[in-house]
Amino acid sequence: MLLSISLILIIGMSAGWICKKIKLPSLIGMLATGIILGPYVLNLLDASILGISAELRKIALIIILTRAGLGLDLSGLKKLGRPAVMMCFVPASFELIGIILLAPRLMGLTVLESAILGAVLAAVSPAVVVPRMVKLMDEGYGVKEGIPQLILAGASVDDVYVIVLFSTFIGMMQGERASVINFINIPVSIFLGIAIGLLLGISLAYYFQRVHIRDTSKVLIILSISFLLVVIEDSLATPITFSALIAIMFIGIGLQRKRAVVSKRLSLKYGKLWVAAEVFLFVLVGATVNINYIGKVGLKAIVLIIGALVFRMLGVFVCLIGTSLNGKERLFAMMAYTPKATVQAAIGGIPLSLRFACGDTILTVAVLAIVLTAPLGAFAIDLSYKKVLKK
Repeated sequence: MLLSISLILIIGMSAGWICKKIKLPSLIGMLATGIILGPYVLNLLDASILGISAELRKIALIIILTRAGLGLDLSGLKKLGRPAVMMCFVPASFELIGIILLAPRLMGLTVLESAILGAVLAAVSPAVVVPRMVKLMDEGYGVKEGIPQLILAGASVDDVYVIVLFSTFIGMMQGERASVINFINIPVSIFLGIAIGLLLGISLAYYFQRVHIRDTSKVLIILSISFLLVVIEDSLATPITFSALIAIMFIGIGLQRKRAVVSKRLSLKYGKLWVAAEVFLFVLVGATVNINYIGKVGLKAIVLIIGALVFRMLGVFVCLIGTSLNGKERLFAMMAYTPKATVQAAIGGIPLSLRFACGDTILTVAVLAIVLTAPLGAFAIDLSYKKVLKK
């Protein structure tokens, strides 16, 4: 495992640095490192580290979501109001509808199989989007208009909505009826996550005020609580649950509201943690990509993915109707809401593992969506934000 860790860090950081030097997002180099080192090319990564790959990716996601919460300025988001709520589910719904319309014609899937594929593809990737929106907030681009806050908050909730739909469609494929409680759980899990996160964040703010400990110890306490929230969410067998990832982000927001000075210092600490976490996240996402599948899908899958993204961008456009954003800012939001990676890597193989007839097709399209949209979406954000957003 130690050899694998050293290869991930050394080669991943080097490839990222090379990409930056040639004006490409470092993410591309890290993804390429994962693909090359992974089990489908050179197979240099130890099976033990691949076995805990999902947990390591989740840790990286926890780090960047907490940092996002610590730095999230809600004032710009409040001004947008209705669009902020709509961004949580409208673009994903548009993309899902687009895939249900296109996949039967292009891929020969049934409507229910297309719905499962749509639920896999419709999630935006927090792993790609969140760190870039945090960077925009740090540099002050689009913050007054609330653009990075809008995309960051929407991306965090978008995944909860899509994963609940995915679970429902999988149950229907296995012969279960769609339960009303599953759909009720979507808003409930979001609001419970917000409430739990704010409560914990405010409690920690008072605790840190009374008990003086080093900032490093504070980071360890917050990380430990975040890990516990994820474990509790995963172990809940009740019909109604809460979203741990949303709760984790709102811990940072609650702490920031009560102890802004401490939250700034902790945000810097989390920024240093992210240096290593980012490398692990994207290299391990790359390691899940089976490039052998890509050769099988052909042009139809590419057309399907492009068509789905057009529907998604249309959904973002609908959300922003009536806002004060200009044309360039709206176009930026539409582009920034397209990258796929984390959720597709996590759930793309489930239909195949359940031996659904459509499983191979769904996994193949999910892999292709990662390869196409993660680097292109990151590139579009990195290349355009200084030109189209106000500092």
